[in-house]
Amino acid sequence: MAEEQTGGGVPIALAPQWADDTREPLPLVGDERELLTRYLDRYRETLLLKCTGVPPEALSERSVPPSGMSLHGLLRHLAGVERWWFRIQFAGEELPLLYYSDDDPDQDFDALDGDPAEALAVWRAECERSREIVAAAELDATGTHARTGRPVSLRRVLIDMIAEYAQHCGHADLLRERIDGATGH
Repeated sequence: MAEEQTGGGVPIALAPQWADDTREPLPLVGDERELLTRYLDRYRETLLLKCTGVPPEALSERSVPPSGMSLHGLLRHLAGVERWWFRIQFAGEELPLLYYSDDDPDQDFDALDGDPAEALAVWRAECERSREIVAAAELDATGTHARTGRPVSLRRVLIDMIAEYAQHCGHADLLRERIDGATGH
């Protein structure tokens, strides 16, 4: 059942939340850095919540045909996106791309070899490194966009990452509901 809050005396129905949801509420006010980083972390936490409690074999299940997506694939994909935006493009670290080859650019979703727990650990490590990079830089600081060679600001990277996670957390909602019926935001 959805919770209710009041906004100006008017009841507002909220979507159901996970029973074991330990995420901090998003701030209603704050400076730009706080709002951007908290929103991104909220989406990261949401993805983790969608994967928590799922048996390892079900994490790799492509449960919403005809889509080839799985929770395992989303973890691999988002680990690669974290690395691409924060480490390679913004910080200029010279690293290989994760789960990518010219022969199979969708390898993160398609080739689900390896242990889903390993994919989760890689994703967590990439998120942690991304947080370190963000903490050490100003929002106006720039890296070099790898495809265009033009400057890209940390602010832009954070916005792109929020959009990327918002899209894929929607996918994770559908996948998780198909796996075991669990819903919530």
